Amino acid sequence: MLYLVCTPIGNLKDITYRAVEVLRGVSIILAEDTRRSAILCGEYEITAPMVSYQKFNEKQKCEEIVSRLRAGEEIALVTDAGTPLVSDPGAVLLSRVIEENLPYTLVGSSCAFVSAAVLSGFDLRSLAFGGFLPEKNSAREKYLASFTRFGGCLAFYVSPHAFIRDLSAFFAAFGARRAVLVREISKKFEECVRFTLGETPDFTEKGEYVLVIEGKQPESEKNALSVREHVLSYMREGIDKKDAIKRAAADRGVAKSEIYKETLDL
Repeated sequence: MLYLVCTPIGNLKDITYRAVEVLRGVSIILAEDTRRSAILCGEYEITAPMVSYQKFNEKQKCEEIVSRLRAGEEIALVTDAGTPLVSDPGAVLLSRVIEENLPYTLVGSSCAFVSAAVLSGFDLRSLAFGGFLPEKNSAREKYLASFTRFGGCLAFYVSPHAFIRDLSAFFAAFGARRAVLVREISKKFEECVRFTLGETPDFTEKGEYVLVIEGKQPESEKNALSVREHVLSYMREGIDKKDAIKRAAADRGVAKSEIYKETLDL
């Protein structure tokens, strides 16, 4: 398990009980600044060895850490102060952990949309919070339109009973971007459901969700091709047709069904 541990931004007593327990129990602590983290560890009698983990060396150390996680070690990541990955190191490591389907969680945060954004694994160099959507269709469309020019990651609160209704509005506003539905944050059944806008994911209609939408990606050069050539260009790279269609849809910001209809004979 990789634990992303939030640390106090000022008063050391602001740390949570669980964060202290986790830091006492892991095999190593990855610290942005070992000197700063040593002060916190000294305050709470945390004796786990610390390893420097900064933006300058995270790519070099990432594979070694992933290997240790695969072997069953419990490892914590802390930054100087605050929440890991929010303008702090950790994105490279979490991306690999998600890719390898290894367990991870965030410890010590008390803000649902920030926690969900971190758990999504998306680039958090910029993040906007949209709260709940308006009830009326026209107001909902107008509200989402105000976010379409923002290039960074987006987070919204969604109710399970209204999510299917709202999916079409999110897709209409943002196209086929990657998204993550996050629920039960920090609880036993914490869940991240990954999908692409335009699809209907399998999810449990219970509790409250945070929907995190990936920031707008630079337009692909392949968009200048016809739809058929777009898909074929991916297939020529050795990608199977199903994934080629998915990538082309994401590039163009359209539903996969639109691409599929034009490539039936490929």
